[in-house]
Amino acid sequence: MTAPLPIVYVVSDSVGETAEFVVRAAASQFNGGRVEIRRISYVDDIEPIREVIQAAKEANALVGFTLVLPEMREALLREATEQGVIAVDILGPMIQAFSKINNQSPKNLPGLVHQLDDEYFRRVEAIEFAVKYDDGKDPRGLLRADVVLIGVSRTSKTPLSMFLAHKRLKAANVPLVPEVTPPEELFEVNPRKVIGLTISPDELNLIRTERLKALGLRSQANYAAHERILSELEYAEKIMKKIGCPVINVSNKAVEETASIIMDIIKRGGRG
Repeated sequence: MTAPLPIVYVVSDSVGETAEFVVRAAASQFNGGRVEIRRISYVDDIEPIREVIQAAKEANALVGFTLVLPEMREALLREATEQGVIAVDILGPMIQAFSKINNQSPKNLPGLVHQLDDEYFRRVEAIEFAVKYDDGKDPRGLLRADVVLIGVSRTSKTPLSMFLAHKRLKAANVPLVPEVTPPEELFEVNPRKVIGLTISPDELNLIRTERLKALGLRSQANYAAHERILSELEYAEKIMKKIGCPVINVSNKAVEETASIIMDIIKRGGRG
C-alpha cells in the first residue's frame, strides 16, 4: 500500500503563495517533495483559525501560516498549542527582526507583498504553469513555456522550475530517461528556449544514493549505479546535442546560482 501524503494546512491573510512556497521548499528535503497542501486564504477572523486547527488535528497535519496581524498569529498559536497541533509561523519572526533592526513598528497590513498588479498575476500564472507542466506531465505545455529544462533525474529540474516561476518565467521540465522517448513537442520548441542540465557522475551517484536511503531502499539499486548513471548522462547528452540547446553543469551549484545562469541565457536569446 502507498503511504498517504503528509498534509500541511497553509493559512494566510492574503493569497498564501509565500507560505506554500516555503512549505514546498522544506518538503523537497523529504519524500521527494511530495506533500498535500490545503491552502486557506484571506483569513481575517478567529473562527476559520479554530476550524483549520481542528481539521489539522483530525488529519494529523502541520499548519504553516503567514498572518500579519499579531493578534491573529497569537490566536492561531494559542489554538494550536491547546489542540496539540504543530504550527509554524513563517512570517512573524522576520517581521519582528525587521522591526528591531529598523527600530520601527510594522504596518501590520495584510497583502502588502501581493499588490494586485500585473506583475503579481504573472507570477501566480507562472507558478501554476510550473506545477501543471512539471516532470513532463503534459508535453502540450512545452510550446507555451518561456523555458524548458531537460536532464536526467536529480538535476534540480523541479526546484529550478519553481524558482524561475517566482521570477515570472513559465518553466516546464522534461526528464530524460533512456527507456522513454522524449515527447515530439520537445523537438518543436525553439532550441533557444531549451536548457540542458547535466551533472558529474560522482555527484549524481551521491545524490541518488542519499535519495535511496531516504526512501529506505538499498543504495546498491540500479538507480544509483555508476554504469546506469553514465548511460543516462550519455543518453541525455545526445538529446541535448540533437536539440542544439545550451547546457549547464549543475554540479556543486545552488538552485539560485543555476537559475541566475538560466535567466542570463534567456535574456541573451538562448546563447549559452
